[in-house]
Amino acid sequence: MVFWPALTLIGFLVLTALVIAMGTQSTARYEAEKRATSGPRARHTAADNRSTVPANAVS
Repeated sequence: MVFWPALTLIGFLVLTALVIAMGTQSTARYEAEKRATSGPRARHTAADNRSTVPANAVS
């Protein structure tokens, strides 16, 4: 009587754990690939992006 609901619950928990494990591995692989392709980058600030044209110049 209690066998099938218990088996269903155990199956659900096993499948949920499997999905979580697969998602964790996939996310870790994605993050590692993203870090490998981006490489070290220098941070640019707004001051680095100033143009050589004065701000009050008229076009």
